[in-house]
Amino acid sequence: MDNAQVPAQSLEAIQQTLANGEVSDAGEIIDQLLRDYPDDPNLGYLSALRYRLSDDSTRALTILDELIARFPTMARAHQEIAINSLACNLPEQALSAAEQAVFHDGSLVKCWELLEPLHRTFAPDKLGTTQQQIRFLRTLPTELRTVISYLSSERLNDAERLCKYFLRNNKTHAEGMRLLAEVMTRKNVLDEAQFLLETLHELEPDNVTATIQLFHVIMRRQRFHAAFDLASQLRHQHPLDNDQIKKAYAAASFAVGNSEVAKTEYQELRQLYPMDHLIPISQGHIFNANGDSVSAIQAFNDSAAIKPSHGDAYWSLANTKSYKFNEDQVAQMGSLEQQEGIATLDRIQICFALGKAHEDAKRYDKAFEFYARGNRLKLPSTHFDPTQLSKRIDAQIEICTEELFSRLSNSGTDATDPIFIVGLPRAGSTLLEQILASHSKVDGTMELHNVLDLAKRLRGRGGEADKVPRYPKILSELEVALFAQFGEQFLEQTRVYRGDAPFFIDKMPNNFFHVGLIKLMLPHAKIIDARRHPMACCFSGFKQLFGEGQEFTYGLTEIGDYYRQYVSLMDHWDRVLPGYVLKVQHEELVNNFEVEVRRILDFCELKFESSCLEFHKTQRTIRTPSAEQVRQPIYQTGLDQWRHFEQYLDPLKLALGEDILVEFGIDPPR
Repeated sequence: MDNAQVPAQSLEAIQQTLANGEVSDAGEIIDQLLRDYPDDPNLGYLSALRYRLSDDSTRALTILDELIARFPTMARAHQEIAINSLACNLPEQALSAAEQAVFHDGSLVKCWELLEPLHRTFAPDKLGTTQQQIRFLRTLPTELRTVISYLSSERLNDAERLCKYFLRNNKTHAEGMRLLAEVMTRKNVLDEAQFLLETLHELEPDNVTATIQLFHVIMRRQRFHAAFDLASQLRHQHPLDNDQIKKAYAAASFAVGNSEVAKTEYQELRQLYPMDHLIPISQGHIFNANGDSVSAIQAFNDSAAIKPSHGDAYWSLANTKSYKFNEDQVAQMGSLEQQEGIATLDRIQICFALGKAHEDAKRYDKAFEFYARGNRLKLPSTHFDPTQLSKRIDAQIEICTEELFSRLSNSGTDATDPIFIVGLPRAGSTLLEQILASHSKVDGTMELHNVLDLAKRLRGRGGEADKVPRYPKILSELEVALFAQFGEQFLEQTRVYRGDAPFFIDKMPNNFFHVGLIKLMLPHAKIIDARRHPMACCFSGFKQLFGEGQEFTYGLTEIGDYYRQYVSLMDHWDRVLPGYVLKVQHEELVNNFEVEVRRILDFCELKFESSCLEFHKTQRTIRTPSAEQVRQPIYQTGLDQWRHFEQYLDPLKLALGEDILVEFGIDPPR
C-alpha cells in the first residue's frame, strides 16, 4: 500500500524468504520489524501469511481480523481471511471475506476462483457473474490487471503510467482504453475521458460496459441531451432488463426535464430491485427538485432504512434544508460516523448532515465540530490550487483592458437573449433565477457549461503553465469575426434547454471569470452579479457539501481567499466595462424586495410583472440546494446565521483581508 512504513527492500526480502519456504527465518524478520513498525499494514499481512504457511490458520485469522479493523478496504487481507477460513472449514465466513476482497479489488483472480464453488453452493444467483469475471480476468493482460488493482487503491498516477505504457503497443485495446478513461475520469480530466470512450464506442458500438461509462462521463459534463440520446440508444438496442441501462435512461430523462418519465422509470426499478438503496436517493432528488418535499424526505429515509450506513441518504435529508433530524437519528449518525469501517465518502456526508442537525438544534459548537471535520476529510480529495486561482485572476485583469474592449467594440452577435447570473455559490443566485424565471418573457434553464467549455478550448493544453495563460491572452489575438461565431454557437448549443420565451437564464456562477469573453461574443447580453455578505456567503459555502465542483469551499482560508479574489475581478469588470454588470446585494434584495426586483427588471429591459414578486408560486424544476428555500416567500432569518459561529471564523476573516472587513463592518480576527 502507498502508506507503508517498512522500507520496500525489507518487504521484498520477507516475500522472497517466504517464497523459498524459509518460513521460520521470515518470521524472525517480521517479528523484529513489527517492534519498529507495529502499524504497517503490509507487515501485518505478511505476518498472517507466515502463520498460514506454517499451517496455523487460526492464528492467521486473529491477526487478519485486527488488520481489517484498522484497514477495512485492504483487499488482500480479506482474500487471506477467505483462504484461512476455508482451511478452518468455515465456508460461509470465507464467502463473506472473498466478496469483500473482490469488492475492494476486482482484479484478484484467485479470489474470484475461490468464490466460484462458494457461490455454486451458497449463492447460485451470483455464479454466472463470477464465472464471467473469471473468464474476463484470465484473458486480460497482466498489465491491465495491475491497472485495476491500482485503481482499487486509488493509485491513479501509477494506473495512468502503466495504462499508457501498455497502450503504446496496443493502441486500440478496448479494455486498455476503457481503463485509461476511468483513470482520467477519476482525475477529473473529463474531456480526455470522453474522447477515449467515444473512440472506443466507434470501434466497438456493442460494448455495453464502455457505452454506459461514456454515458456517465457525458452526464458529469452536463451534456444532458447527448446523454439522453445515448441512453435511449442503449435502451432500444438492449430492451431486456439491464439495471444499468434502465438507471441511465431514468437519470437522463430527469436531466432533460422529463420528470414524469423519470419517476415512472425509477418506480419500476424500485419494484425490480427493492433492496437497491441508490434508487430511492434518485427518486428523492426528483421529488425535491419539483417541490414535493414530503415524498423526497420519505425516499431519502427509505434509502437509509435499506442501508443505514449510506451517508448520502442523511446528507440528502439535510440538503432539503427544511428537514429536522430527531435525536434518535442524530445518535444513529453519530454512532455511524465513529465506526472504523465506514467509507470516507459516507463519513464526509454524515459529518455534514450532523453539522446541519446540531445547528438546527442550536448546538452551535457541536455543529461547527462536524462541519469542520467534514471539510477536513473532503479537502485532500479536491484539486483547488490558490496559486493557480491568482494566476487566472491576474491574467484576466492584465489582458482584458479598456483598450481591448475599445478596439473590439464591434465584435460579437446582436443577440439580446441571454441573461447570465454569476457569483459565488450560496450567494442567492437561485433566488434571482427564480424571480426572473417567474417573468413571462424569461426561461429558466440551469447552470450551463458552454462558456466554461469555450474558455477551456481557447486555453488549450499546457497553457496554464505559461507566465500569462494562453486564455485570456488569445482574446487579443483572435480575428474579430470569431467572436460572433462564438456567440452564435452559444445560442445554438443552449437552445435545447430553452422554452419559447425571448430571454433565457444561464446560472453558471463560475462565469464571473469570463465576463470579458461574454462581452466580446454577446455584447448585448445581461450579466447580474449575485453578491452576498462575505461572512454569510463563505460560511454558507463552507457548510455545504456540493455534488460536483466548487472545490474551493472546503476550508475557511480557501473560501475566504476565493471570495477576495472574486471581488477583485468583479471590481475590474466594473472599471473596464462600466454598466455591463448589475450587482445585486442579497441583503438589499431581502430588505427592499420590490424596489430591487424592479431594478433588476429595468436592467434586463423587462416590463414589471407582479409574478416576479410572487416567485415562490412559480412551478419549475430547481436542481440546486436552494430548491426548497426559493419556494418560500422572501425571509430574513438566514442573513446573520454565521454569527453563531463567529468565534471559529478567524481564518476566514484573515483570508478575506482588511479591506473587505472594513467595508462590511466585520470585527477583525482576534
